[in-house]
Amino acid sequence: MPAPSAVQSSPSKRSTFEIKSAQLPLVALLVKTNDFQTLAEELNAAFGPQGETPDFFEKDGLVLDFSSLDVDVPTQGLEPLLRVLKTCNLIPVAYRCNHPAWAEAAETLGLFKAEPEVQRSKAATVIPEPRQTLVQEVIREVPGPATMVIDKPLRSGQKVYAKGCDLVVLAMVNQGAEVVADGNIHVYAALRGKAMAGARGNAKARIFALSLEPELVSIAGVYRTSENPFPKEVHGKTAQVRLSDDGQEKLLIEALKA
Repeated sequence: MPAPSAVQSSPSKRSTFEIKSAQLPLVALLVKTNDFQTLAEELNAAFGPQGETPDFFEKDGLVLDFSSLDVDVPTQGLEPLLRVLKTCNLIPVAYRCNHPAWAEAAETLGLFKAEPEVQRSKAATVIPEPRQTLVQEVIREVPGPATMVIDKPLRSGQKVYAKGCDLVVLAMVNQGAEVVADGNIHVYAALRGKAMAGARGNAKARIFALSLEPELVSIAGVYRTSENPFPKEVHGKTAQVRLSDDGQEKLLIEALKA
């Protein structure tokens, strides 16, 4: 029996395409209720065309995370929810859940299964090898990201969003006001309203305030409200809010000394 001949490659037949692996930046929506109508109304009020920040998202890919819901939650409201998300400039592309019924419903609507969320781990420290410098490189300075500056007090009902940058507020943020930034938030006065830094998932973002008295603080979606009173060591004091760097995503509130 003759030996099989090798398969000859045909580059000309594969020149029109090339398959590669790819990664996309995605945001995740952790669904905490099975009342989809209320959820849709709140999403619309916050990010819909007539909402508070209609330009918060820019056709961002979205993972719908149902893993915190009960397994017997009805799924008939899923399709209307997807329509609402699209009006908020979000593109649902994947789902995350632990129940086959949810998986079947999501895949019927064209979503693919996302892997379980992996807890962020502390980055390993890399010790560079000593290297002899032969030529002193001239490093060109790269301008940092823009910063939004607000120099007037924010009243109840007002909301400011610093998209893609830090937010600096030079006056008081009153109760009922809300400041949001993709980067850090600096309030050089009393912070008595809500402050959300790292709004698009930047876990390194921080909140700084000369007098920390907030209704709510949040870093990358990890939040704490005034319903859980702040320690007297930081309440009304100059303080910062950040996430711990041990992979536990614990909100740390620390007094700052001048």
